Amino acid sequence: MGCPVFCIFEKRYNELTMKSIGDFLPEYQKKAAAAPKGRKRLTERGEMMRFFLRHLNHARASDGLAPMTMPHLGTVLEQIPTKDLYYLKSVCSQAKNFSATFWWELDPDKHPPR
Repeated sequence: MGCPVFCIFEKRYNELTMKSIGDFLPEYQKKAAAAPKGRKRLTERGEMMRFFLRHLNHARASDGLAPMTMPHLGTVLEQIPTKDLYYLKSVCSQAKNFSATFWWELDPDKHPPR
């Protein structure tokens, strides 16, 4: 004898006609198929990170340091909203020393609380 609940569930499951999610969302499927996958996916934040990485690694190479990786930069910038990255980009781009300005702006001890 089996569990009556299991039998009822099995019977109901066999009677149901299930439709795939793709039947309900054909437009989503088309967009998902056309979008780049993995590391090729472009995002606004990713473009900003690549900008900072390129400039920071240029300064690090001239100082004889190992290049910074994208995951390391991601952990450095993870608490900073994207809109604030635009401010950081404008300030660092106008500075004489991009790297020094970048690290100074990220240090909370340099900025008194308001």
